[in-house]
Amino acid sequence: MSSFWQKSAAGYLLKSTVRLVLVIAAVSVISFVLVSESPIDPIKAYVGEVGLANMNEETYAKFQAYFGTDIPPVKRYLNWAHDFIRGDMGQSLLYRQPVTGVIKEKFANSMALMALAWVFSGIVAFVLGVLAGVFKNSALDKIIKNYALVLASAPTFWLALIALMVFSVWLRIFPIGFSVPLGVAAADVTVWDSLYHLALPALTLSLTGIASITLHTREKVIDVMGEDYILYARARGQRLWPMVTGHVIRNVTLPAITLQFASISEIFGGSVLVEQVFSFPGLGQAAVRAGIGGDAPLLLGIAIISAALVFGGNLLANLLYGLIDPKIRRQGRAS
Repeated sequence: MSSFWQKSAAGYLLKSTVRLVLVIAAVSVISFVLVSESPIDPIKAYVGEVGLANMNEETYAKFQAYFGTDIPPVKRYLNWAHDFIRGDMGQSLLYRQPVTGVIKEKFANSMALMALAWVFSGIVAFVLGVLAGVFKNSALDKIIKNYALVLASAPTFWLALIALMVFSVWLRIFPIGFSVPLGVAAADVTVWDSLYHLALPALTLSLTGIASITLHTREKVIDVMGEDYILYARARGQRLWPMVTGHVIRNVTLPAITLQFASISEIFGGSVLVEQVFSFPGLGQAAVRAGIGGDAPLLLGIAIISAALVFGGNLLANLLYGLIDPKIRRQGRAS
């Protein structure tokens, strides 16, 4: 890698860091406003309607101080922002432990789920797209294209419910939910147990990212297959698959990688619904519980981590462009 590209990458990283700070600030403000304007009463959600009706004023005042509802929203946000800058995300009101500890525990589960789904969806979608493009208008192409269109229009929670009903309830191939077997001590849970409970949610989540990459890769393959040098090679009698692996795949890899990293936000959004259906203890399930329970510190922490994760995926994709496509490096030198 040239020194020019290293300098360009360093400059881009610096600009991206500034953008990330601005994105985190915007996300925190918007999330805090939405939580503050929510009609959900965190005290009522915490103790229940009956508990709230039987609560005296002194106890209610203590709950107000605990949830921070007795402090003006602007001051509450500034207090949170001041602590966040010092590295303290606050205390989760529902889990009664530091937000960083809750996120650390839930993030590990979500990352295992999303990483497996992300890798699987990228590989499957790319292969299906190449096959559909190479065999354009064939029966295989029609099957793959219709399959992708159905996935693109199917809601994630519906796919998760169907997968749960078929593979867990009817066929009993996979467990109904959770990340570990019920009634088993944490020390006795094996890697196989974790993978076994992770498999169906990950496979279901991977379906959300297959459609767009498959259809886009198919179109790119069709365009490349129509280029003059490909037609000339075919006219000379060059075999199909050496030509596909040597020329076609090389030209469609970069757009596929672009979409693959862009799908991180889609995968993360789908994980919230998948975790709810499969009762998988990840960030998505924690975010839903925090939103319903009015746990502002935890919800803000999850929103910031989510924004940083999506931003990091797009940043990594942009940095990989120059490593994969030499045209970008040449354009950088010319500018």
